[in-house]
Amino acid sequence: MASIRKASSISAGGNIVVLCYKAKPSFGISDEEFVYLKKQIEELKKKTIVFNRLSHQLLFVVADQKQDKYKRYETLRKGGNELAALLNGNKATSVLIVDETAEKENILSVSEGMALGSYQFIRHRKEKEKEKNSLHDILVYSSKVNEKDILELNAVIEATCAARDLVNEPVNVLNAEGLAESFQKMGKQVGFKVEVFNKQKIESLKMGGLLAVNKGSVDPPTFSVMEYKPANAKNKKPFVLVGKGLVYDTGGLSLKPTPNSMDSMKCDMAGGAVVGCTLFALAKAKIPVHVIGLVPSTDNRPGFNAFAPGDIITMHDGTTVEMLNSDAEGRMILADALSYAKKYEPRLVMEFSTLTGAAAAAIGANGVVMMGNADEKVKDKLMKSGSRVHERLVEFPFWEDYDELLKSDIADMKNIGGPYAGAITAGRFLVKFTNYPYIHFDIAGPAFINSKDGYRSKGGTGVGVRLLFDFFKGI
Repeated sequence: MASIRKASSISAGGNIVVLCYKAKPSFGISDEEFVYLKKQIEELKKKTIVFNRLSHQLLFVVADQKQDKYKRYETLRKGGNELAALLNGNKATSVLIVDETAEKENILSVSEGMALGSYQFIRHRKEKEKEKNSLHDILVYSSKVNEKDILELNAVIEATCAARDLVNEPVNVLNAEGLAESFQKMGKQVGFKVEVFNKQKIESLKMGGLLAVNKGSVDPPTFSVMEYKPANAKNKKPFVLVGKGLVYDTGGLSLKPTPNSMDSMKCDMAGGAVVGCTLFALAKAKIPVHVIGLVPSTDNRPGFNAFAPGDIITMHDGTTVEMLNSDAEGRMILADALSYAKKYEPRLVMEFSTLTGAAAAAIGANGVVMMGNADEKVKDKLMKSGSRVHERLVEFPFWEDYDELLKSDIADMKNIGGPYAGAITAGRFLVKFTNYPYIHFDIAGPAFINSKDGYRSKGGTGVGVRLLFDFFKGI
C-alpha cells in the first residue's frame, strides 16, 4: 500500500507532480516547453500534462479554481488515481507532489486518490509479487500541510484499504470468528479495546435474531464489542457504531438466485467492516472522541435447522418478530445489536449495513441512503462530510406511516413490509429497537462494485470509513 510523507525540500531527479492553477515557467522546463504547457492548459483545457525525461517524469496537474470546492477535490482525487496508474505502469516506486495552489485540500486530495487508486487485492494470486503495484512512497511538498494532516490522511487511507480487504475476503477465508479476530488484531495494533462474545454468551443475552439467522450455519456466531476511549475525548456520552456482519448471505431458505445476486454476497459484512475500520482510523490518528462499535456476525445458510418463513423469533429486548423472509436477515441481527446499545445511553447511534436491494435500486452505487430520527444539525454535518469526501448521502423519509406495513397478526411485528418502500420499512423495523437518536445508513449500492470507478476499487470499496472519519474529526 502506498503511504504519504511530508517532504522538507524538492529533490531533483525523481518523478515530480506539479499541482497548479495556471502555467508557470518552473522546474527547468524550456521556453518551448512552457509555450506548449500554456497552450495545453489555457487553450486545450487539459488537466494533466506529461513531460518525459530520461530518468523520470515531470507532470503538471491543473486544478480548476472556479469549480465548486467539493467537486474540485473529487476531480483531483480522480486525477491522483490516473497518475497512480501511469506511475505504476512505469514501475515508479516514488513520486513528489509539489503544491503551487497554496490550498491544503488540493494536494491532500491528489495524494489520497493516488494512494487509494494503487490498492490491490491480490493476496490469493500465485504471481502476486510480480503483479504488485510498484508505487509505495508519495511525498508532498506544501507549506500548508503539516504532520497532523499526513497522520490523519494515512490513517483513513489504511483503514479504507483494510475495509476493502475484509469485504473482498470470501467466507471460506473469513467467517464470523475470523471477522472478530480481525477486529482484535486491529485493536492490538492501534490501541482500542475489543471483546468478542461467543455463542454461549450470545445465548445468555437472549439475542434471538442473531441466533435464529445462525441456525443454518456450521460456524458459530460472534458479537464484537469495540471501544475507543481516549483520555481527552470531547464527548461525555459515547457515539455508538453498529455494523452488519453477515459474512455470507445465501438468503437462507428464501434462497437468492445465482449467478446474479448471490455471487458477491461475501460483501454482506461491509457494514461491520466500516465499524471496525473506523475505530482503527480514529485510534491511529488519535482523534479525541469516545466511540463504541458493535458488530453481530454470522453467515446465513439454508442448512441444519435454518429458521423458516413463518417462524416467530423473540429478540434481545423481548419483541416478537414473525419472520416471513429469511433473506431479510440483516435487520434481525442488527435489531439485537441496536437493543444492546441502549446500555451505553449513547449520544447518537449510527448503523451501517448492506441492507436492501431497494436502496441500491433507488440510487445505484453513487451514494448512500440515510434515514433516522437524529437532530437535523447532526444530519447536516453528516451531509457535509459526505460531500467533502464524495460519499454522498441521500435522505429518505422516515415517517411513522410506514409502520403499518410491518404489523403482524400473530407477533409484535413482521420482518418485511411488502413490495413497496423496502429500504424505508427496513429502517422503520430497526428503529423499533432503539430509544436514542438513531441514523440508519444503507450502503448496499456502493459497498461492492463490479468495475473500478476511479480510485474506488473493483469489489469492496470501503465506503463509509472516510465519511465517518471526517464527521468525527469535526466533533
